[in-house]
Amino acid sequence: MIFTIETQSDRPIYQQLRAQIIVAIAKGELMPGELLPSVRQLASEIGINTMTISKAYNSLKEEGLLITDRRKGTIVATPQLLTEKESTQYLQDLEVQLAAALVHGKTKATLEQEFHQVLAQFTEGCDIK
Repeated sequence: MIFTIETQSDRPIYQQLRAQIIVAIAKGELMPGELLPSVRQLASEIGINTMTISKAYNSLKEEGLLITDRRKGTIVATPQLLTEKESTQYLQDLEVQLAAALVHGKTKATLEQEFHQVLAQFTEGCDIK
């Protein structure tokens, strides 16, 4: 898996990496049980500080998306269903993102079209309905 970091972005590097790993898991590019590169290896490959990689990995561990095995390394976890609290938080986060898009001039029709395009990236070839 190749990660792309935009050093000129306003978004922190660890968040860029975190987002790319989440998208890769959602698309099935990273599967449960799959080993990720070590912190040092990935830092060397993409030319960023090991602490930045650790921060991204730790964030994903806290979310239950990654696990660490002392012998194997960092592994993609088997997904768990969201708790009601987590589901509510995701919905609140989505609400803020949609509100920001509307404030910046996106139309409802455009947002709906973009939403369906993005959702299709994750559900094509899956039994998800």
